[in-house]
Amino acid sequence: MASYPIYQFYSELQSYTPAIWRRFQVPGNITMAQLGYIVMTLYEMRANHLFCLTVPIQDNFATFQKAQEDCAAILTLSDHVWRFAVEDPSSPLSSEGEIKQFDAASQKMKAVLYGQPGERLYLEYDYGDGWEVQLTLEAVTIDKTLPGRMLPRVLEGAGYGILEDCGGPGGLTQIADAFRTKKGPAYQDYCDWLGLDELDLAAFDLEDMNFRLKKIPRIYRGLYEYGYELTRRSEALLEREYLDD
Repeated sequence: MASYPIYQFYSELQSYTPAIWRRFQVPGNITMAQLGYIVMTLYEMRANHLFCLTVPIQDNFATFQKAQEDCAAILTLSDHVWRFAVEDPSSPLSSEGEIKQFDAASQKMKAVLYGQPGERLYLEYDYGDGWEVQLTLEAVTIDKTLPGRMLPRVLEGAGYGILEDCGGPGGLTQIADAFRTKKGPAYQDYCDWLGLDELDLAAFDLEDMNFRLKKIPRIYRGLYEYGYELTRRSEALLEREYLDD
């Protein structure tokens, strides 16, 4: 049973309209890297690129302090942003030295967040295309009646997610427009590139996504943390070949 805290988040893909969003729950004992794999699964990111999670720790600390009844003054932290990555965390710091870097695979999520509703963090994926998902903590609860195997789970959502190597939110918007009109050279080019002539970026299958959440994050952990090669079975899961049975 889920006797440990359950963290519930609202997440939304940034810089894209209409909103692509998810409301989901995760166990509090996961690492920051595992949180990343879960969010990547939720937004159809295929683990083809580097990713990181950034936490505006000073803003979150202020959110936590404001909720305390005995808070007389808002203190400040020396660090403004914490960055969690699986790759070598050696990217340049800001000129003010405001970014502190950590290994995402060794840091527990519950040790990073204060557990205060309203805290935020961001998943950045494929730094070239510039995908970003904002996560907002909604609640931290304990439900001893919920089987632990049910987590992580998505409660609701809207929109399909991203398309790999399409040029980021701007490229996704162009693809959505092309498939909406279903005519012109751009539409034909995208059909050829994607290998299909129908694409519904508004689609979201709650049951299928919960099925994938129990399997895909483990595949991503093997790829990023242990350097495993993608197996044929894993590739079939990613490509949803099970829907053809």
